[in-house]
Amino acid sequence: MATNQKLHVGYPNQGNRRIFLEQINDVLDRNWLTNDGPLLQKFEKHLEEYLGVRNCVCVCNGTIGLELAIRGLNLKGEVILPSFTFIATAHALQWQGIKPVFCDINPNTYCIDPKKIEPLITEETSGIIGVHIYGRGCEVESLEELSQQYNLKLFFDAAHAFGCTLNNKKIASFGACEVFSFHATKVFNSIEGGAITTNDDELAERLRLMRNFGFSGFEEVSYLGTNGKMNEFSAAMGLTNLNSLDAFININKNNYLKYKTTIGKIRGLSLIEYDENEHNNYHYIVVEVNKNYPLTRDQLMLKLHKNNIIARRYFSPGCHKMEPYRTLLSSEKYDLKLTEEVSSKILVLPTGALDGQEGDVVDMVTSYL
Repeated sequence: MATNQKLHVGYPNQGNRRIFLEQINDVLDRNWLTNDGPLLQKFEKHLEEYLGVRNCVCVCNGTIGLELAIRGLNLKGEVILPSFTFIATAHALQWQGIKPVFCDINPNTYCIDPKKIEPLITEETSGIIGVHIYGRGCEVESLEELSQQYNLKLFFDAAHAFGCTLNNKKIASFGACEVFSFHATKVFNSIEGGAITTNDDELAERLRLMRNFGFSGFEEVSYLGTNGKMNEFSAAMGLTNLNSLDAFININKNNYLKYKTTIGKIRGLSLIEYDENEHNNYHYIVVEVNKNYPLTRDQLMLKLHKNNIIARRYFSPGCHKMEPYRTLLSSEKYDLKLTEEVSSKILVLPTGALDGQEGDVVDMVTSYL
């Protein structure tokens, strides 16, 4: 079932174009394009309601969101995080002169393993970052116990987890704060963008100051800040896509169930599963390519790429084996066996809708497995 159209992981979801363009015309008519405009304010309120959190601070992208969270929590010295994550999680620390300390993962969830954290804590450790990988929640209770025991700050990279729940509670209010990405490749996007969510009003106020150069008045600067604002066009896309989120997730779930049926019949491939007792966004179709499959993971990826199916190795080889960490931390003796094992065999497949046709993506991809 060859296709001339490339199928990508993270094919951008788009809501109702007419509604989006109407909002864009309103923005242009008002000529208020950025700087805490009315659409941004509306978007933040809608997100607070949807996520069940007191404060949502929208930003220009998820990476800036991580950096603002790190500064807002006054992290310094060393921070523990999983190596099995997107490189931005580590970069956000290193960019601010903080040493990332990489921890191994739980083989059942691929999230940071709380049992492996304690030996990594030193006098320089100031915090822990948990990452909800593929939207599957971290072991939050164990991480909170550790952070309280050692007086560490705890927050979460929730880039994969918009619309997901943990213990039937929306991921958004765990730890001191959670950071979302609304990049075009995510299940929910604002073209580019992100948000920091928190129930800590004082932290939210600091974050709002920091995202706008520290301005607390018309010409008054009262805090160290940067330019992390979200513009009105991104807010318009966010509002549009929020109305269509249930439809996006429904397509993903149908694709996931179809993938599950097909891949379950293929020797040597296994699909990671989602807890049906939780609400999931099903945005990541993650296959483990095992030793009894006739191709290696990389051989299968190349085969798919040759047929315009752009599968991705999320996340390989692990942050600790990428620069600058491979060089900077070459003397560190990390025990990351599970990270290296998992990162060597996972492959993420495309999902979403293709030209409005549910199922097309799955049929095209699985014909080459």
